[in-house]
Amino acid sequence: MIRRGSARLEGYAILAAVGLVAALALRRPELAVAAAPFAVVLAIGLQLAREPRLEVQFNVAGERTVQGALVDAEITVRAVTAVDRLELLLELPNGVEAEGNDAVAVRLRAGDERTIPVQLRCSRWGVYDVGMLEARARDAFRLVVWEDRLPRLQGLKAYPHSETLARVLDAAETQAFTGSAVARVKGDGIEYADIRDYVPGDRLRSINWRASARRTGLVVNEQHPERNTDVVLFVDSFADLRDDSRSTLDDAIRAAATLATRHLERRDRVGLVSFGGILRWLRPGLGPSQRFRLIETLLETGVAPTYIWRDVDLIPARILPPKALVIALTPLVDPRFVRTLQNLRARGFDLVVVEIDPVEVVEAGRKELERLAYRLWLLDREVLRSRLERLGIGIARWGDGVALESALEEVRTYRRYARVGRV
Repeated sequence: MIRRGSARLEGYAILAAVGLVAALALRRPELAVAAAPFAVVLAIGLQLAREPRLEVQFNVAGERTVQGALVDAEITVRAVTAVDRLELLLELPNGVEAEGNDAVAVRLRAGDERTIPVQLRCSRWGVYDVGMLEARARDAFRLVVWEDRLPRLQGLKAYPHSETLARVLDAAETQAFTGSAVARVKGDGIEYADIRDYVPGDRLRSINWRASARRTGLVVNEQHPERNTDVVLFVDSFADLRDDSRSTLDDAIRAAATLATRHLERRDRVGLVSFGGILRWLRPGLGPSQRFRLIETLLETGVAPTYIWRDVDLIPARILPPKALVIALTPLVDPRFVRTLQNLRARGFDLVVVEIDPVEVVEAGRKELERLAYRLWLLDREVLRSRLERLGIGIARWGDGVALESALEEVRTYRRYARVGRV
């Protein structure tokens, strides 16, 4: 409720004051006579002006939205006393925009209530506090202005939009629980594996009668069971390379959210490790609730500068279960994260790197020395990729103009044909 604000005089007050001061300084009474009407209007206006009393509320339709989607909100104003002109300005944080005009002026009588619809759009994922209103009320003579800031903050979480992804990466080994991934071992399932001779105790429905008719004895079908996998998303938060249109950390969060959603739809257990200046983790879990926990943990991911050496020993063992598929999302620019990847591979983890390509974000420079340094940096990155691939780490390069599905297909090809060197 606006009860006290900063009241300031306009127009008439300035003219009356200037006329009286000029009359005294120049000793010209006619100037005082000319300023007298303004002083009379000022005196009457000040006598009639009453401080407004308002009740203002700001409501958002939901607490969660998707990056780039519209969110309905509304400003509700109720006037306890009449207000000749009320101006409201919605102050929004960086990353949130209002569709249309974010300022409005209304006239209210005592007891009137007005609802003003507003549509918001989050241009970037994150957690925002919205609802800061700046109110300005004027009296009927436009002599007095009351101003106040109304903090009616509400939390709004903008989830990153998902990329198109038809297939996910398969882990080298599956877990013991039922899922949608076809295991390499043989057991009860629906995916055909092979045939073998019948032994007492085999079920009759597993007998392959056509193959048995061409043999002297019975043969049975063998299948691959459907199991689930453990997937741990390993997000690099040591550095963020950005320009006006792109950020490597934004791309990493968007890819992590997409991979988490698709793996959970396949009934895999998904966990998260944000490895950087601030270490965050989330135990692998199943279901829609795990998706919300994962994405909301990703929303808190940010780059915190640190010179402390981080080691994988800081991560609890239950966060990185055995046989887990570890998908690292990184621009490969911080040597601490690269050494962590080598450490994980040396411990026998099934490791894949989604490289958030920062080459287009970094400018080569204009000077000859800067261009030479840029070329050396590119060569160093090629050497780094080659060294990681020799350790058996598949690398998917994902950048502008490349679909995430196409980048992951490079990893599938590598894992299918590459020979893994000894670590």
